[in-house]
Amino acid sequence: MINKKYVKIGNSPSAIRDLFNYGLEQAKIVGPENVYDYSLGNPSIPAPAKVNETIKWLVDNVDPIKVHGYSAARGNDSFREAIANNLNKRFNLGANPDKICVTCGCIAALTATVMAITDGPDDEIVTIAPFFPAYYGVMGIPRCKLTIVPADFENFQINFDALEEKINEHTRGVIINSPNNPSGVVYTEDTIRKIAALLERKSKEYGYPIYIIADEPYRELVYGDAKVTCIPTIYDNTVVCYSWSKSLSLPGERIGYVCVPDKCENGDDLYWAVVGASSEIGSVCPPSLIQRVVEACIDEMPDLTAYDANRTLLYNSLTEIGYEMAKPDGAFYMLVKCPNGDAKAFSTRAKLEHNLLVVPTDSFGCPGYMRLSYCVSYDTIKNSIPAFKEMYEYYTK
Repeated sequence: MINKKYVKIGNSPSAIRDLFNYGLEQAKIVGPENVYDYSLGNPSIPAPAKVNETIKWLVDNVDPIKVHGYSAARGNDSFREAIANNLNKRFNLGANPDKICVTCGCIAALTATVMAITDGPDDEIVTIAPFFPAYYGVMGIPRCKLTIVPADFENFQINFDALEEKINEHTRGVIINSPNNPSGVVYTEDTIRKIAALLERKSKEYGYPIYIIADEPYRELVYGDAKVTCIPTIYDNTVVCYSWSKSLSLPGERIGYVCVPDKCENGDDLYWAVVGASSEIGSVCPPSLIQRVVEACIDEMPDLTAYDANRTLLYNSLTEIGYEMAKPDGAFYMLVKCPNGDAKAFSTRAKLEHNLLVVPTDSFGCPGYMRLSYCVSYDTIKNSIPAFKEMYEYYTK
């Protein structure tokens, strides 16, 4: 028998991918300059020059068996040491290379972490809206429950009364995604300290640790004076999940990690559970070449000039038209309120009338809003503004 659950998952449409594919087809008909595609969070700035230089050097100068052969199951020792050194230098994290597990991207890191801290369908992982819909899939393998805290629509920080209501004796972890996908909002240090205090109290009440799962693929993408708080320095029972997809513009290379800081309660067992879970889902012996590349480029930082210019142009233009939104301080997303209150209808009309591709965020826990991925060309944003204006006027006239 074929597993019907996975047939359904594999055959399920994705709003983001459907919009992206529609844009590709329309570009053939009307020209790519006339399609305004804000659907996919695919980095549009190239990887730092050192990345390509390192790839070329490795291919030309290192034994190909070592470059392309299997790595260690949990990642090369030297790479894990480089990750720990980077975290300790930048955040004083106290990271231990023997408690870092290299994974095939951040979703694999999240999945392994959730598998490690849950043990049955009654266990719950809490997430705060808005959130990335892939979290539903992350819960599928351990078959635990995803519990959703409604969004704080005023500031897109956290509704703490709602969060406390959702935490119960089945709660095993809380996912914190900052900078956030889809809002681009960075949780303030005050917000993080409030979460820590709440979870410390609840952990004591229930007699076991409730872990924070820090989902941080956008950690380096922040603008102006915004600062991403290093959660493990505030809350000991934090597991960090990371990927270089965004910071080094390497989404296709699928490389990330799980870091279990030494202060984590039950940290040794938790770490080895992550390693075991990684093996079970096939996120083991991560790609050798890209491990060596990122190890050499571990201190490289992204040039955010283009993203920041895009963010400023889009935010100023849309707010001038009359759109309401959370001001993004990080990542490359903008969460915008649809003037008609129906994001799916807005997205459909924008697509068919203007080749303007925006993602309705009902599945992100924010109905009535749309996500704009502004990792596009500056000209795309500039040329799309009249379409946004026509859409706004259509629904507000």
